[in-house]
Amino acid sequence: MLTDAQCRNAVCSPTSKRERLSDSGGLYLEVAPGGSRRWFWKYRHEGKEGRMALGSYPSVSLTAARKARDTARLQKSTGINPVHARKVERLKASASAGDTFKAVALEWYDKQKPLWSDSHAERSLRQFERDLFPWLGGRRLAEIEPVELLATLRKVEERGAVETADRGLMLARQVWRYGVATGRVGRDITGDLKGALSPYRGKHFAAITEPAKLSELLRAIQAYKGGPIVRAALQLAPLLFQRPGELRGAAWAEVDLDAALWTIPAARMKRGKDGKENGDPHLVPLSTQAVKVLRELYPLTGHSALVFPGERNHSRPISENSVRTALITMGYTPEIQTWHGFRATARTMLAERLDVDPLVIEAQLAHAVKDANGRAYNRTQYLAHRTKMMQRWADYLDRLREGKVAGKTSSKTLGNANT
Repeated sequence: MLTDAQCRNAVCSPTSKRERLSDSGGLYLEVAPGGSRRWFWKYRHEGKEGRMALGSYPSVSLTAARKARDTARLQKSTGINPVHARKVERLKASASAGDTFKAVALEWYDKQKPLWSDSHAERSLRQFERDLFPWLGGRRLAEIEPVELLATLRKVEERGAVETADRGLMLARQVWRYGVATGRVGRDITGDLKGALSPYRGKHFAAITEPAKLSELLRAIQAYKGGPIVRAALQLAPLLFQRPGELRGAAWAEVDLDAALWTIPAARMKRGKDGKENGDPHLVPLSTQAVKVLRELYPLTGHSALVFPGERNHSRPISENSVRTALITMGYTPEIQTWHGFRATARTMLAERLDVDPLVIEAQLAHAVKDANGRAYNRTQYLAHRTKMMQRWADYLDRLREGKVAGKTSSKTLGNANT
């Protein structure tokens, strides 16, 4: 076994690349020609020889080196590779500056924010600050018990915000998963809360999908006596079935009446940040009926940049409440039909009544297609299919309004022909 004096006086022979002075239990001091002296422990793990660096002498004394060797031997006796274990510890130490819930949450948030839209990022941060940080922010992530997280989320439930509580749990789940990945916590405790919160089943926008009832609504829209701008929006809502924000924010510069095409910029679509900044615009073919509505509206609002400018401020579009109020005035309250519900109306009836290929409908709804090849196909060939579909849909609505439709239409449809 080595003595401290031997370690202190150890030198490397001029004819050697390095000199090794053995202690015991696999510990040795390696001396380089330049005079540096480093501790190593030699061991075998799963039949393979390895060595573990324990530091430099004299910073790490002989006694300290023996203690480090003993600690590593104890790890190895439990089946742990001590070199790998130390690498993991170093990664954990360098992962971040803190391990509190707030520190981990904000670190995760900063990594996700560039991928999100501004509105989603703002809403997520606001929920952290309002519903989670006040009670959990200062606690170490690894020390928070499931019952603490449950109590925090139930405070949100108690104010009647069941959806917000559900969203809070989803945010917490992402934080814990990130904490596991970065070594701040051993497991994701959010799975323990399954079934502990009031179930939130999502929000569905009321939509009429029966021909007889839709024909009544279409006649009510035709007879609407309100302002011409809201009336035009009401007429176009079922014809184009785009999201309310996309329709009411339409600009005349986006509309080519001669080409019968409305091009919605990516920035105005419901997409993530990358999709808004780098995605393709959404193309909406205009039926002859839609073009007619827009041409009649142009003399009234064509001087404005917006197709549907607000009454008081022409630089801002009409509010979503304008069409919502109009529907209520006609007797169509939110539990019967909503503006957004025209999307579900078209989605259901195009498939069930006109036998249109669901992929074509989804492309017109601007729903994301998971397959990359599918996305490319939607951008090209589907445009011709969608143009035909939009005209057939407008013609079908005309027949409904006039009471000329009963039951399912002919099987000679776009979805079956698909050419």
